[in-house]
Amino acid sequence: MQIDLNDKQIEILKVAETLFAEKGFDGTSIRDISKEAKINVAMVSYYFGSKEKLLEALILHKTSGLKEQLVHLIDENLEPFDKINKLIELYINRIDCNKGIYRVLHFELASKKRVLELDSFSEIKKSNLKSLELIIQEGQAKGVFRKDIIIPLLTPTILGIYFHFQMNKPFFEEILNLNTDEAFNNYVKTDLKKHIQQTIKALLLYEN
Repeated sequence: MQIDLNDKQIEILKVAETLFAEKGFDGTSIRDISKEAKINVAMVSYYFGSKEKLLEALILHKTSGLKEQLVHLIDENLEPFDKINKLIELYINRIDCNKGIYRVLHFELASKKRVLELDSFSEIKKSNLKSLELIIQEGQAKGVFRKDIIIPLLTPTILGIYFHFQMNKPFFEEILNLNTDEAFNNYVKTDLKKHIQQTIKALLLYEN
């Protein structure tokens, strides 16, 4: 689901994303956001109502696009394995371009201090899971994927590897000799992506 935002709202969300990623949700105030965005506090409240609602709008704004990409992927003229590989690439590219908000989202969903009312976000996740299920079912119907796959666990496997790598960046920079941010980011888009694709492929294939 895409949400309709005007240019000013998008500008506010960009500022909020940067501040949330740098200072955390609790460490960022509406006043901080309004100051950085060079607008008054009342304007932020008018557009979003509260800081919590602003965060929800930001999350939906940043995550809804992947849903559309996955829906289109289902209809592409590709073999099931190629669709899975492309799905993984879409996930990595989308999250890698929005690391800040995904860090905030990960923390907020794990936090017991605050429960976000994100029914729309839950719908997006369910839609993404449905797209994955359709691809897996296509592969099963063609006899190339195992029948006993626990499909809801595939996405956490993909994201778990990615986020573990990102959260331990200094360690992997050292042991893999990734001496610059460019080298690290390139590794994510090449070697790490390939590793995740190989891991998922191993889970989907019949054992010899």
